[in-house]
Amino acid sequence: MMDLFMENLGVILALAGAALSVLLAGIGSAKGVGIAGEAAAGVVSENPECFGQSLVLELLPGTQGIYGFLIGFIVLLNTIMGGNYDVTVAQGVMTFLACLPIALVGLISAMIQGRVAASAICMLGKRHDSAGQGIVMTVMVETYAVLALLASFLMVNAIFA
Repeated sequence: MMDLFMENLGVILALAGAALSVLLAGIGSAKGVGIAGEAAAGVVSENPECFGQSLVLELLPGTQGIYGFLIGFIVLLNTIMGGNYDVTVAQGVMTFLACLPIALVGLISAMIQGRVAASAICMLGKRHDSAGQGIVMTVMVETYAVLALLASFLMVNAIFA
């Protein structure tokens, strides 16, 4: 059993990185969407006409989960889904490390973006014409998740190029 583990350590490390990117970014998105959803429920209960704009703001923190899933999928394509079980330990470690930017930034930025979205939704409840401003504020946090996605994407692709 130990021999099988050691023979496949590179793949195991790569898959651990993929799992981490999906799990942490997904947890962050679930938390962020939940925070924004709580604010949206309060505002929409008072102003039902704010539902559509609140929904857009609530959905924004969900993108980090998509980014984490994308990196996890790319790792899978470059390893077991692509039939590549000959991943060296060095490639496995590099892949694990390459997944960390989107895993960690996705986790944290989604939760922070959820708080910004919640504030924007509350602003929308007071000023119905402020949806655009709220979206801009919320999307500013997204910038760092996109940079983390790009960093992870470039690193993963460089490892298996």
